[in-house]
Amino acid sequence: MDDRDHVITAKNLSRADIETVLDRAAAIERDPPDRDRHAGRLLGLCFFEPSTRTRMSFEAAIKRLGGDALDMGPVDSSSATKGESLADTVRVIEGYADALVLRHPSEGAATMASEFVDVPLLNAGDGAGQHPTQTLLDLYTMRENAGGLADLTVGIMGDLKYGRTVHSLAYALTKFDASQHFVSPESLRLPRSVRYDLHEAGAQVREHDDLDEVLSELDVLYVTRIQRERFPDENEYRAVAGEYRIDAETLERARDECIVMHPLPRVDEIAPAVDATEHAHYFEQAHNGVPVRMALLDLLLDDTDGEEAADATDDSANGGSR
Repeated sequence: MDDRDHVITAKNLSRADIETVLDRAAAIERDPPDRDRHAGRLLGLCFFEPSTRTRMSFEAAIKRLGGDALDMGPVDSSSATKGESLADTVRVIEGYADALVLRHPSEGAATMASEFVDVPLLNAGDGAGQHPTQTLLDLYTMRENAGGLADLTVGIMGDLKYGRTVHSLAYALTKFDASQHFVSPESLRLPRSVRYDLHEAGAQVREHDDLDEVLSELDVLYVTRIQRERFPDENEYRAVAGEYRIDAETLERARDECIVMHPLPRVDEIAPAVDATEHAHYFEQAHNGVPVRMALLDLLLDDTDGEEAADATDDSANGGSR
């Protein structure tokens, strides 16, 4: 990978990087690794925002690899309440763990934090910025259920302005020549900076305000919730909440093979009746977080194993001093 020690943004993951992780995840599902593969390794969980799937799947991943997790715990019981900076927090926790997972409400926080640590740091969401490990499990779900990743037609619907999962996924899909359709109210369209970067990467950005314009063409419909917590203005949230919702009747107009995904949690943007249809793959998607994050941690910890072995050799050659 480019900058193998940190996973901060999907923009810096090449197609080869992505395929390496997804291939390793598939191999792990076929033949789970020994439970002591990374015995003694510790993963530091630094979550400054709420999380269920990301936190628990990372914890499950490191434990299934034989390691364990160190959880910073709720922000209100950490030294952040005393005014400790993020830089100091990660520098301290780096001394306890072999890799760090960081979620933070400020866009760019993971990039900044990575400059202060030498162990691998994985961005688990930075405000409305990026969520690259979610993108990896999203792509894995597509690859396993939509006949591969090349030349897919993908519709991404909902909150495209504040949705970090959308931003990461859109960048990654450009590497597989996917046809992307973005469906949202005008107030929640992709940020100008994201549209510019997608154009620079060779993607055609097709924007719609009505799902019916493209539904019959889609291999994948990726639905996101309208994120109340991202809106600076409550009135702006209320104006669009519930406007983009799918139910079983909606999907009668979709191709039989179209899969429906959602990064979760959902509120009311996917009706519960959709769960029983063959289109629904969002719970499988959530479960795929474990093998995909196992694969990513396995690759990163293998790298650090090699670096530590090289350091030990250097120490030995230098009489045990550095």
